[in-house]
Amino acid sequence: MATLSQWIEGARPRTLPAAVSPILVGTGAAYQTGHVVWAYAVLALVVALALQVGVNFANDYSDGIRGTDEVRVGPVRLVGQRLAAPRSVKIAAFACFFFAGLMGLALVALSGLWVMIPIGAAAIVAAWYYTGGTRPYGYLGLGEVFVFVFFGLVATLGTMATMTPPTAAGWWGAIGVGALASAILVANNLRDIPTDREHGKRTLAVRMGESGTRTFYVVLVAVAFVMTGLASLTSPWALLALLATPLVIRPMQAVVGRASGRGLIPALAGTGQFQLAWSLLLAVGLALGRA
Repeated sequence: MATLSQWIEGARPRTLPAAVSPILVGTGAAYQTGHVVWAYAVLALVVALALQVGVNFANDYSDGIRGTDEVRVGPVRLVGQRLAAPRSVKIAAFACFFFAGLMGLALVALSGLWVMIPIGAAAIVAAWYYTGGTRPYGYLGLGEVFVFVFFGLVATLGTMATMTPPTAAGWWGAIGVGALASAILVANNLRDIPTDREHGKRTLAVRMGESGTRTFYVVLVAVAFVMTGLASLTSPWALLALLATPLVIRPMQAVVGRASGRGLIPALAGTGQFQLAWSLLLAVGLALGRA
């Protein structure tokens, strides 16, 4: 039976910046317009965190029962390493999804943004079918697309929309957040190319190969810098996000320097740290440009 610490590690806390970042940027963009509701921001954050942990447990369960995680570097795999019963991990995933849905309904009821109900439902379905079901889209090379959409555009603009209609700054921030969330997944899948290929998991990294995947990572990080420049057109303070640049140097060196296996774990964590710092600084920069 898994210990509490193993359950916590199995929830993959290092991925949580991908959940926090869009809420920060969406709130900062809302503050820039002079219309921010802090209670809504907190609820959106709870929803995002619950979904992220749910995705992680669902991924652990689905990959574990398929045998994909039997030989894997990186964080604890509860099912793959036989630390917890598959059913228990599946229940944990659905409990997180249920809680996220409950908090999401509360946010919708308070904000009156009823269109978020089907969008939120789609997010939960996408979270499960990333590696779940008979034809998981994560095994078809579509993981980065869904991460960009749901942990970038939907989470950022959805947060902002509960308070005020999305602006150009919100869109630029959402694209940047989505690109960096995808970069985290790219770094993860780059590390796992050998085992994923062996188990028939055709991620985008497997399809593109190591060289193409490394180039794609660089492009995604570059997109965030481009979005910083565009956001600065609405608030020069948005350039504060560039102060996060030192945090991406080591991850970039690892990826471009052709690190592999465990050598890419720091790149994965470092990209998450960069995304969080970039998002926080961008949010502050947008807020300082309040109309």
